Amino acid sequence: MNNTPFQSPDPWASDLPAIGIRPTIDGRLGGVRESLEERTMSMAQNLAKLLSEKLKYPNGTPVRCVVADTNIGGVAEAAACESKFAKEGVGLSVTVTPCWCYGSETMDMHPTRPKAVWGFNGTERPGAVYLAAVLAGHAQKGLPAFGIYGRDVQDAADTSIPEDVKAKLLQFAKAGLSAALMQGRAYVSMGGTSMGIAGSVVDPSFFESYLGMRVEAVDMAEFAGRMKAGLYDPEEYKHALEWVKANCIEGDDYNSSESQRSREQLNSEWEDSVKMALIARDLMVGNPRLTELGYSEQGQGHHAICAGFQGQRQWTDYFPNGDFMEAVLNTTYDWNGQRAPYILATENDALNGVTMLFGNLLTGTAQIFADLRTYWSADAVKRLTGYELQDPAQSGLLHLINSGPATLDGTGQHTDANDQPTIKPFWEVSENEAKACYQATTWHPSITEYFPGGGWSTRYLTKGGMPATIARLNLVKGLGPALQIAEGWTVDLPQNVHDALDQRTNPTWPTTWFTPRIGGSDVFRDAYSVMNAWGANHCVMSYGHIGSELISLASILRIPVYMHNVVSENIFRPSAWNLFGTADLESADFRACANYGPLYGK
Repeated sequence: MNNTPFQSPDPWASDLPAIGIRPTIDGRLGGVRESLEERTMSMAQNLAKLLSEKLKYPNGTPVRCVVADTNIGGVAEAAACESKFAKEGVGLSVTVTPCWCYGSETMDMHPTRPKAVWGFNGTERPGAVYLAAVLAGHAQKGLPAFGIYGRDVQDAADTSIPEDVKAKLLQFAKAGLSAALMQGRAYVSMGGTSMGIAGSVVDPSFFESYLGMRVEAVDMAEFAGRMKAGLYDPEEYKHALEWVKANCIEGDDYNSSESQRSREQLNSEWEDSVKMALIARDLMVGNPRLTELGYSEQGQGHHAICAGFQGQRQWTDYFPNGDFMEAVLNTTYDWNGQRAPYILATENDALNGVTMLFGNLLTGTAQIFADLRTYWSADAVKRLTGYELQDPAQSGLLHLINSGPATLDGTGQHTDANDQPTIKPFWEVSENEAKACYQATTWHPSITEYFPGGGWSTRYLTKGGMPATIARLNLVKGLGPALQIAEGWTVDLPQNVHDALDQRTNPTWPTTWFTPRIGGSDVFRDAYSVMNAWGANHCVMSYGHIGSELISLASILRIPVYMHNVVSENIFRPSAWNLFGTADLESADFRACANYGPLYGK
């Protein structure tokens, strides 16, 4: 699968933000500062080593850390550090110290950079005192920062990073890096509003103010024009079409005999579907081959890390649907081998696309775009099939099913060290795992009554037993964006039970059975309440319980979270959030986000 003469364009080939590390020190010379120089810089270097070893950019390369040239004891050294950060493209910072420092003279004053402060928990030098003082300064100046402080006292000579401190450092770094990676990038709106879906009414002000991104609008006529003109790499197209014929398994045609399409027509739809995938990718990130072919403007692309394709109905009434294009681009492997997924939202649902982007940036994994279609109670399942739902799904199932594509990574054919199903970042995926995802997927002629222009639909069943998180970003007039999160698990059902439930809807769509973790008296008292409180028809499913990381990222962007089942001890937001109330963290989050406003201004 990796033996290809072609290379997929990398959306992350350049302009990757670094993590800046700021070692601060007591500025008093004459014995105090001198005794702390080595210890302070060592703390910064150890942190840089941790982050570079544990974190990767979306293209799989290690995260780059930039450490200040000197310890920062006052304003002059803080300014020198800031100058270096500007030259090195630092997108987030962590200030570290084992001792007292001059707070307002040494703090990071950048207005939009995500920032954290780690104060060493020791008794010989009061690093915790500086942490408290500088966090107060951040709050007073309207520059929220995450505070990191170990639970246990360490000896002054102890250079290790405790596990609880590591967890917070990594959680902040993931969230801060995700925010920094979005800044200056684009969302490509391919078409406009799909079937009146509000999420596909793309709001440029939201992208600009909250994410630091721009919106690029491309009419779907661009696809028709490029297909007609052959404006794609013709050699890669031939290679891709051959690969598709060898790896994409055709399934049953569920159309009635009157509406089934000819073999000649189906072959043509495969050809157009492959062309559409190439064109969408090139629109997003550009392609040097187009420049070589004489199309230098088209070869640049739109510097996008996320996109959506309207499709229905203005396109799909006359042309093949976007299902193959969306499924294969969102998957971490194709005719060019393993690569980072291109985040492409069905029906141009930009809010679901952004939620996919959040999950991808935090985890490096592909994301499942789905309809939150049906709640199945235990009683309803038993009435229809005689089967009693087992723990953890006893409160019911949510049927995640996409009226179109979803990443093929969602089949669950990757395996972890314990041979359990998982979804991995592409750099960890073996060739056999990549092939298994395609072998677990069938491609069916789309239902003609839905898609008169034809096309192909994916069908697969996600393996159960995987920890998973569903999420959705919604826009509310007068409030702005708000995020909802539900951690839970994918669920296995006996084949006959799955068939009985799944066959009640369109059989050409991929299915994931999901159950949320329940508890308490709010919307997480049962699975029905979760479904009933969901804010839209779409959701995104990410592998793993990543609710705490999503909450940290949302706080950086000033997006309140109005629904989640993350345990309180795992919630990590800037320390200033405590000043808006500690008894009701959800309400405090709303107040803090309203007070600070969008990260990049209104």
